[in-house]
Amino acid sequence: MGTMKKLEIKKNIQKLEDKNLSFRVFDLNEENLNQYFKPHKKDHFFIVVIENGKLQVHIEDKIHSLKAGKISVLFPEQVHFISDISDDLKGKIILFEEILFCSDILKNELSTYNVNLSTQLNCTILSQEDFEQSLNAIKIIKGIYENPSLIKKEQARFQIKIFLLGLIESVHGLHPILNNDSADKPIYVRFKKLLNEHYKQYRTVQYYAEELAITPKKLNSITKKHCEETAIQAIHNRILMEIKRQLMFSDLSHKEIAFDLGFNSPSALNKFVKAKLKETPTELQQELAQMYNA
Repeated sequence: MGTMKKLEIKKNIQKLEDKNLSFRVFDLNEENLNQYFKPHKKDHFFIVVIENGKLQVHIEDKIHSLKAGKISVLFPEQVHFISDISDDLKGKIILFEEILFCSDILKNELSTYNVNLSTQLNCTILSQEDFEQSLNAIKIIKGIYENPSLIKKEQARFQIKIFLLGLIESVHGLHPILNNDSADKPIYVRFKKLLNEHYKQYRTVQYYAEELAITPKKLNSITKKHCEETAIQAIHNRILMEIKRQLMFSDLSHKEIAFDLGFNSPSALNKFVKAKLKETPTELQQELAQMYNA
């Protein structure tokens, strides 16, 4: 599919002051969406806030329909593009560097919230009252963007953090783990982090159970409780997600993908995909290509 374009925030210069700003705020219109109609990645966060009208945002292998009251947060490196914008579209686009995304808070006080956060925030809807408050915050951020000063830039950072924390709070009830304050919740969080780090090398429940100093049976009961899937299903789903990404957006052959993801041979990759999705990697690749080139 060729080299994927990667958009950089520092190259998005609309005015002189942008060279020294870590964020941007634009009106949501066709002109400002122009560079987002083809699949690409970004080195920064991208938020779409819909006040009126609708559009579709394609994020990796999922499609989200956004309409008035919905907000989509895309994380750096998530492959995506925009389509099907309506004539009456109105809203805001916010771009900001990763350093602004309260990473220390998420790593520490809110580490529990950070499980699958990059997908939970892809499509959110707020109550009318919370959405109005968000619009007020964005208005303040846009005002600072248009007329920045050293102090105001700090104010904008806080406003963006408050806005994001509000969104995180809004998805609080949408994920089982966030509603469950049981003693084994930290173990589940650690399992998900370990899985993200080691899924290419290790794909047995035994390995992760040993790393967490619990039995495989205990790990299974914890994953079932918190995400309604067994530990092996969680491992396989993580591998499947990476297979889809590489089939869609890399120039690697099936053989290279197989070895990158720890399979012994292309036929082992083929067997795994067929067992999980009832189709071959080639068929899956064609299906995903149609989705992204429609």
